[in-house]
Amino acid sequence: MATANVTFHDRIESAISNENLQRALDGNFERSQRRRTAAMAALPQAETVRDRARAIRIETLTHLDQYLLQFEEQVTARGGVVHWAVDANQASQIVLHLVQETGTDLVAKSKSMVTEEIGLNATLEQKGIQVVETDLGEYILQLRGEQPSHIVAPAIHLTRDDVARTFAEKLHIPSSMLSDPSKWGIPVMTAMARSALRKVFLDAGVGISGVNFGVAETGGICLVSNEGNGRMVTTVPPVHIAVMGIERIVPTLADLEVMLRVLARSATGQKITCYTSILTGPRRRDEADGPEHLHIVLVDNGRSNVLGSDLAESLLCIRCGACLNICPVYREIGGHAYDSVYSGPIGAIVSPALGGLREYGELAQASSLCGACQDVCPVRIDIPGLLLKTRALHLDETGGAPEWNLAMRGWAWSMQSAARLAWSTRLARLGQRLAKLLGIKLKFPPPLNGWTDHREFPGLAPQTFHERWTSAALQRESSNGERQDS
Repeated sequence: MATANVTFHDRIESAISNENLQRALDGNFERSQRRRTAAMAALPQAETVRDRARAIRIETLTHLDQYLLQFEEQVTARGGVVHWAVDANQASQIVLHLVQETGTDLVAKSKSMVTEEIGLNATLEQKGIQVVETDLGEYILQLRGEQPSHIVAPAIHLTRDDVARTFAEKLHIPSSMLSDPSKWGIPVMTAMARSALRKVFLDAGVGISGVNFGVAETGGICLVSNEGNGRMVTTVPPVHIAVMGIERIVPTLADLEVMLRVLARSATGQKITCYTSILTGPRRRDEADGPEHLHIVLVDNGRSNVLGSDLAESLLCIRCGACLNICPVYREIGGHAYDSVYSGPIGAIVSPALGGLREYGELAQASSLCGACQDVCPVRIDIPGLLLKTRALHLDETGGAPEWNLAMRGWAWSMQSAARLAWSTRLARLGQRLAKLLGIKLKFPPPLNGWTDHREFPGLAPQTFHERWTSAALQRESSNGERQDS
């Protein structure tokens, strides 16, 4: 749920005025866009590959029930156990029960957006189970008590100095070291995190991960990461629990190969991530590594309802984060302003779809509808169109703000009559002239002041288009008459 008594506009104002946040966001997005552009340019027949990726996602969602049952059958045949969760609470309780069965009080966890969505950490911690995030970005945020601000790069809103201060405070490192920048390079801080996390990998009784893609054909789960923690979490602890949204299925391994081509390029500008793992069942008798038990929790949490709705296309998303990186709005306000697990253009659709239109529908207003998000989406989701649909659904759900409803009714009344429109235009033009003579800058009262507080209201043209057209027509008639007379 959104934070009480703090509006979306409040969070936006806070983000825009945060100079440290602005520096962090600007530096990242310029790099991200360059890398993605270069990576996609190097992909042979990139547009055809994107078309194929979209077709795979559409095929999967069209026959999702069949592929999920096939996936469950294949997982079971290879020694894994599949659990079905209808909502966030049931998913968390399933994982809690599985962890409690092991008797462990320590869980090692790799990056997973769906576990953020269902609030898994809080459920486990309330029962005295320590959950340690092992992805570097997630680990930093856990130390700071913050939520991820990006689908792919959770700590994108932090600078290196922010991380250094956090490590100095939380890892009990002498604060005097902060005075020497050479001691706080990225390799140094990474080594500190590794040192703190190494014992967690070895002592944890359970490893929890997300799933990038499940393969219906084989029952395998694919995880992509640029850090080795993902493989440690899924192979060292005796029990591996993978939490997966039901839409994250591909039919075959050949389809997975196509999705991996566009995922890494769109997310991080790489041909392929450093660690791309396909895990199929628990450890076999002749294998040295791997968990003794594998549990896969399939999470619905509203997805089946979205599948038959106006926002169904949002389920094509493969969580690459490319739309966040290109979005001019996200670039200015970051992820925390959305106050939702899923932020940015796609988050402004997914959050209302899964979390409720009344709670999150206003997020869809945070868009210029420039279309850049659709241009970079690897599966060509019509994000601008879905944002407009979300706005309309939010209006239907809430009834809209009374002041805006009144303003739109007035506008509609004026536009339905040429005479009324002409008189409205004349009155507005007269008011503009008076304001100019008196030296008054137009400032609208609330809620319209949200626009005029940051920019001047554009002046009306001296003539309307209709007046210009009529004047031009009269001139043409006069000119024709003169030629005929001559």
